[in-house]
Amino acid sequence: MNNETATLISLKETMKRVDHKLQALEAQFKELDFTKDNLTQKFEHHSKMLASQAAQDELWTAVLALKFTSMELNIIYSYVMEVLICLHTRVLEKLPDLVRSLPTLASVLRRKVKNKRIRVVWESVLEECGLQERDTTALCTFFIAHGNKAEHYSAKVRQMYIRDVTFMITNMVKNQALQNALLMAVQLIEKGKAVTAPEEQKSSLKELMPIVKN
Repeated sequence: MNNETATLISLKETMKRVDHKLQALEAQFKELDFTKDNLTQKFEHHSKMLASQAAQDELWTAVLALKFTSMELNIIYSYVMEVLICLHTRVLEKLPDLVRSLPTLASVLRRKVKNKRIRVVWESVLEECGLQERDTTALCTFFIAHGNKAEHYSAKVRQMYIRDVTFMITNMVKNQALQNALLMAVQLIEKGKAVTAPEEQKSSLKELMPIVKN
């Protein structure tokens, strides 16, 4: 074997070793990229969870810090109750075959998470009413926080006490998410998009407690 042949063989072996090392490095880089993407997704998910929890804590703090008089609280509570009942009623109208299995608004909120049909109808109802998910969360939070001590006032009684409930909400509710939700509730009622419901539907709203807190 002459020197040139030996050199070529040695060069080929060297190139093979380099190629193997490059392949190994490429595999390592791919694994690092996958790990990085995985960690990035976990970080983003965790950040969203923290932001969501912070928003919920802020909402609860704002609801519990409201300085309404008993009369003012009852008026706001009445609007909130009627809107929540309206949402439940509209869902049942679109899902007549599920009336028995969705006896309360809580059951709708609970089952929409895993049931696509209920979720699609729920989202459709919110859109028709001009509401978003964060609005219903705020309204449910308000209802849970004050439902045990508040009393429902009819529209005639409400008008006797306060002429401009929108002005009252704007001045007294500082949390923007809560303020927007309450203003939307008033607007829905005043425009006649929500209806008065029987007592059994009002009492069924008490089951909202575990849904919103979770």
